[in-house]
Amino acid sequence: MTAKVIDGKAFAATVRAQVAEHVARLHEENGLQPGLAVVLVGEDPASKVYVRNKHASTIEVGMASFEHRLDAETGEAELLALIDSLNADPKVHGILVQLPLPAHLNSELVINRIDPAKDVDGFHISNVGLLGTGQKSMVPCTPLGCLMMLRDHHGKLAGLNAVVVGRSNIVGKPMAQLLLGDSCTVTIAHSRTKDLAEVCRRADILVAAVGRPEMITGDMVRPGATVIDVGINRIERDGKAKLVGDVHYASAAAVAGAITPVPGGVGPMTIACLLATTLTACCRANGLAEPEGLTA
Repeated sequence: MTAKVIDGKAFAATVRAQVAEHVARLHEENGLQPGLAVVLVGEDPASKVYVRNKHASTIEVGMASFEHRLDAETGEAELLALIDSLNADPKVHGILVQLPLPAHLNSELVINRIDPAKDVDGFHISNVGLLGTGQKSMVPCTPLGCLMMLRDHHGKLAGLNAVVVGRSNIVGKPMAQLLLGDSCTVTIAHSRTKDLAEVCRRADILVAAVGRPEMITGDMVRPGATVIDVGINRIERDGKAKLVGDVHYASAAAVAGAITPVPGGVGPMTIACLLATTLTACCRANGLAEPEGLTA
């Protein structure tokens, strides 16, 4: 068996096109333009690339983009004051503080200062609680992207056995909550799970988000299962730098029914879902119907 490749790049392009269509309609019918504010503190090279890509994608779909770049030495009071001003700005519907923050800043304090209705990362403790109790919330972008691809591939997910390998607050836990919301039977596994291979082999849906290069191998995959590889790890192989996921792609693809590649799988969906979530936040703020198919 050779697995069907779930093309995240193509799927993300479709999502961005849908978002752009909704944005144009919002402007035409309601005179509204969704706005996304991104706050970057310091000069972390990877973060600067992410922020640049988010800005370009935001503009591309017709949204307003508000970038705030602060020095690495920026104090807590100054950063919190900026967040307060963005919370109060009616032109801003989504706020994202790029992580990691410099060591002297308290990330939890900063994230929880964001208005939960504008928290497009879905990290505010209120949104975590709402998602965990099955209520309407802002949903973290990467798990939302995974859910969209799974819904597209399977149609309905109800009754399927899902195993999420990884228990992070950013991916593993919210991914499990979303799958539970779609009536999957969900197991959260991790690096200390006993007989991890056997647990994984029970899965119709296997989501790898553990942060270890190629940890999930083909002998851990149930024949015909759908494998979603969230990991992105930079390793050196044959003297060259290479990006690999948390899944050993060649061996898993020989067994699975469908699989996301790395790169080009889950990664492109993250920014696409950030745009979708900002659109959803704008609709909710103005009492309008949420865009169909672009939220959990």
